[in-house]
Amino acid sequence: MRLAYVLGDQLHPRNPALGPPSDTHVLMAEVAAEADRHANHKQRLALFFAAMRHWADDRRRDGYTVRYHALDDPDAPHDLADALTRALHDHAYDEVAVVEPGRLALRDALQRTCDDAGVPLRVVSDDHFFCSLDDFEAWADGRRAFVMEHFYRWQRRRLGILMNGDDPVGGRWNFDDQNRDAFGADGPPDIKPPIQFRPDDTTQAVLDLVDQRFPDNPGALAPFEWPVTHDEALRATRDFVEHRLPHFGTFQDAMWTGRPFLYHARLSAALNLKLVDPLYVIMKAVDAYHDGHAPLNAVEGFVRQIIGWREYMRGLYYTFPDRFLDANALDAHHDLPPLYWDGKTDMACLEDVVGQLLDTAYAHHIQRLMVAGLFALLYGVRPHAVHDWFMALYADSVEWVTLPNVVGMSQHADGGLTASKPYVASGNYIRRQSNYCAACRFDPRQATGDDACPFTTLYWDFLHRHADRFRDHRRMALQVKNLDRKSPDELHAIATRAEDVRAAARDGTL
Repeated sequence: MRLAYVLGDQLHPRNPALGPPSDTHVLMAEVAAEADRHANHKQRLALFFAAMRHWADDRRRDGYTVRYHALDDPDAPHDLADALTRALHDHAYDEVAVVEPGRLALRDALQRTCDDAGVPLRVVSDDHFFCSLDDFEAWADGRRAFVMEHFYRWQRRRLGILMNGDDPVGGRWNFDDQNRDAFGADGPPDIKPPIQFRPDDTTQAVLDLVDQRFPDNPGALAPFEWPVTHDEALRATRDFVEHRLPHFGTFQDAMWTGRPFLYHARLSAALNLKLVDPLYVIMKAVDAYHDGHAPLNAVEGFVRQIIGWREYMRGLYYTFPDRFLDANALDAHHDLPPLYWDGKTDMACLEDVVGQLLDTAYAHHIQRLMVAGLFALLYGVRPHAVHDWFMALYADSVEWVTLPNVVGMSQHADGGLTASKPYVASGNYIRRQSNYCAACRFDPRQATGDDACPFTTLYWDFLHRHADRFRDHRRMALQVKNLDRKSPDELHAIATRAEDVRAAARDGTL
């Protein structure tokens, strides 16, 4: 008899740790140690617990014996290793099988538990991904530099996705230059919002639990509309492809006040909990292109996010486990300002992004990278504090994807392993891609003075502080040359204003 330990982000119906119901018991556990690891958004907690309970019920209907620890059980285990220890004490299993955990420290903890019990642990490759960890290591072996675009093209070739023989469909690998439009002065049109899923009795019980157990955690609990089952995730995929994919590419970098979803899929949570197979998602999008329903720039951009960026982040996380957790290449040491938790700021962009996060546990990739992440990078926040915040507030956060994305791509704290340059820009980038600046008291064209946009001030301050590091960088040299045109008096005024911005942010008065 084997024990399949199914974790909260391994909820595919055909989890590869499972064997036949006749010789497999299933263990699942909601535990306080995971719920309290970060200051979790109420909806993030509810999403994981509701999805886990539905998955367990489905497997019981499939004939499996499921040992499930609910968080509100009187004798609930404290952590996931404790739950495993109890199961191994109560039954003589021949082995424990678990799909590669999404957090490396958890894999080590489960290994120690099995070693102490004298039961072998079999860590199963996660077939939810197109690229296995062995495949990624083989691709990475011998490379002096890692570039996501190179990995993405390798994936396209070997998978045959959007290919004409050895050539990419449309004659180009990447249509990113067609995916950066902003909305006009009238803003986005009426866009059908993502499909909403009404909580059933199982989900409602979880919502009640979270409301009672975590009243002081950040974020609103209602309305709770996330897909929590495999069937709901399939329906959410079809809804996106039909109603929003055709315009997703053109406007995927656009932002607009009070419009958190726009043309975005909002499927990352379902993908990261493994409620839906990425192959299904990809093929629905590709079929939409071949059927003439969605243009190539939309489909290619969407495919690139899944088989390119998403799997690249995972490969880096597992292949270079020591390059992220304590990384701080830019020597950032400030605490995260309180505005990240309450959204109280005169900066219209951050007020909107944090506000929608508290309401929905969601923000799209440009809001993450070029608003929330950018301000933290320019401000000089400790990278791990930024990671903790992303893990806490985003419903789709799992360490394997969040850590390299935040510490590497967003904060450039890994020194360039994940991305060759830091994603830095002034407030003018936000002005071009959104309407945030129209109603903001700060001027993105100004770097000094009381009305100067904090993003613009901190952008020039960032370049000044790190000029020696990036002066000869092939992708940053031009920005440093622009800095060199400023006089010593201008640079002094920028540095003074930057310190005033940081002081105001620390005090909650920015």
